[in-house]
Amino acid sequence: MSTTNVHADAFVFFGASGDLARKQIFPALHAMVAAGELDVPVVGVAHSGWTVDDLRDRAKESCLENGMKDDADLKKLLKLLDYVDGDYKDAGTFDALKKALKGASRPTHYLAIPPSLFGTVIDGLRGTGLHKDARVIVEKPFGRDLASAGKLDELVDRAFPEDAIFRIDHYLGKDEIMNLLYFRFANSIFEPVWNRDHIDHIEITVAEDFGVQGRGAFYESAGALRDVVENHIFQVVALLGMEPPSYQGYEAVQQAKESVFRAMRPLAREDLVRGQFDGYKDEEGVAADSDVETFAAVRLYIDSWRWSGVPWLLRTGKKLAVTAGEVVVFFKRPPQVLFEDAEADKTPNYLRFRLSPISEIALAARVKTPGQEFTGTQQEFVLHTESPLERAPYERLLSDAMKGDKALFTSRGSVEAAWRVVNDVLTDHAAALPYAPGTWGPKAADALAADWGGWREPVDDKEIAGSPSGTTTTQEKS
Repeated sequence: MSTTNVHADAFVFFGASGDLARKQIFPALHAMVAAGELDVPVVGVAHSGWTVDDLRDRAKESCLENGMKDDADLKKLLKLLDYVDGDYKDAGTFDALKKALKGASRPTHYLAIPPSLFGTVIDGLRGTGLHKDARVIVEKPFGRDLASAGKLDELVDRAFPEDAIFRIDHYLGKDEIMNLLYFRFANSIFEPVWNRDHIDHIEITVAEDFGVQGRGAFYESAGALRDVVENHIFQVVALLGMEPPSYQGYEAVQQAKESVFRAMRPLAREDLVRGQFDGYKDEEGVAADSDVETFAAVRLYIDSWRWSGVPWLLRTGKKLAVTAGEVVVFFKRPPQVLFEDAEADKTPNYLRFRLSPISEIALAARVKTPGQEFTGTQQEFVLHTESPLERAPYERLLSDAMKGDKALFTSRGSVEAAWRVVNDVLTDHAAALPYAPGTWGPKAADALAADWGGWREPVDDKEIAGSPSGTTTTQEKS
């Protein structure tokens, strides 16, 4: 039986005592209850020696910590909760889970656990028949390279068909990311210039001014290239670079995105600069001789008709100058010089998407200065898109998975195609270069963008936070 567009009749999450559950899952479930989207049994599974009362206490603490009220919605969530404690290697754990589901025939299983445990849990589900007509949600990272991603898919494929597998990346559930897709295809004015003939280059920055925050052991197994570039940033590239979907629907969008990944030129050693902030080796769980990158800058090309020859400059890092997510699409300069001041300005017109922490869309264009003859400045026309109505990513994604809507999830083909792009440089790369906290990474990264005027440095959101939400303003380019 296909699970597409059939609402699940139970929600099971493995790893119920973990940090992800506390920080994201419980608040998302509460919001789903409040929105009228969750009214089925919710079963947490872990190996922690807990009882159902312990789980309910953790859920209540989590929701209150995240600003939710002790109201009727929270009481309803706590009533829906049940708990199974046991070793995932013990068949008895899954017998107990089957009993706790009380005859539910279309559960959604969320594997909020390390990928190393996926095979054990999936075999346990198969052994008790809990995989039949069910869905499974797997958390990123989807492997560590192309080979491990393939093995992970093989594990999940043992029990679930592709239409029942939901690969969750919370980044795709953000309103700011969804707006990239909407903005591109809901407006016709940019399509004629959205190509190699009019776009000079594109920059994407995902910067954080903080470090690994006690997650040194995890970061040692990932690094910035795997943790952010290969999934989060590549997803943004796909949304900006894809062709218009041929029809409405999840499959059309996924096919268009996968085509972008397949057209990406595999990265070579010279396309990557890796950095490591001073002090990273002092973090708990980090090896004294670690070469793991906390900064990665990439020069990427998409060898397609639309994007041939257009460089995509991507960077991410921790302990950088500011915390900001930003996309800047730089247009080519006018073909003939009519105004000398415009030619002297080193920054061409651009379209800017501010993704985080404050969201906005800005178009930069030159405007004549009043009282002067044919001289002007480049200014931004800014639309602030921040809204209190935004849904948290996990709330949206878990709700969609329960409904069988895969629009915001990642396909197997896209995952494997994205890994092919970075697979060689995961091992064939230069050593990570040191950089001082509060800077924009190692100076060597500047060379990647030198031919296109250097990197644009996002400003601190504190400088733009005073602009009123939902209004259109102009602001002079700094």
